[in-house]
Amino acid sequence: MDREFLTDLFADFGPVTLRRMFSGYGISADGTNFALALRAGLYFRADDQTIPQFEAEGCGPFQYQTRSKTVTVNSYWQLPARLFDDSEELAVWARSALGAAQRAALRKRPRKRAAARKPKAPAKKTAGKKAATKRAAKKAAKTTSRRATKKKSSS
Repeated sequence: MDREFLTDLFADFGPVTLRRMFSGYGISADGTNFALALRAGLYFRADDQTIPQFEAEGCGPFQYQTRSKTVTVNSYWQLPARLFDDSEELAVWARSALGAAQRAALRKRPRKRAAARKPKAPAKKTAGKKAATKRAAKKAAKTTSRRATKKKSSS
């Protein structure tokens, strides 16, 4: 599926943003990713409310193969092939998928942000001082090892 085909396919739905992803595109509207267009097909975001629709059409969840197992991603389900010829009904399914994606975004717990922690004091410009300190330490180590070597050889 190429960019132009996908743009035409979603014409009745409205404007979508396509981003290169994996072996295809991530499809989003209003900043929410709701579909994946991959080599294997077109997958819409699904949840408990929309999965029965996909099951009634005989569709399955997105799956991919790793070296050791098959991974099933239950949050994306393959679009029924008949919808590629019916852009109006595809738009209805796309709106349902967008709704599922928005509901999933609301359920996500907010992550602890770095801003919530105490802010760190601004870093001082100490790169020059650190380098000088390292050089002095190396020089002192060399001097100490030379002295030890001289004492051993003179004994």
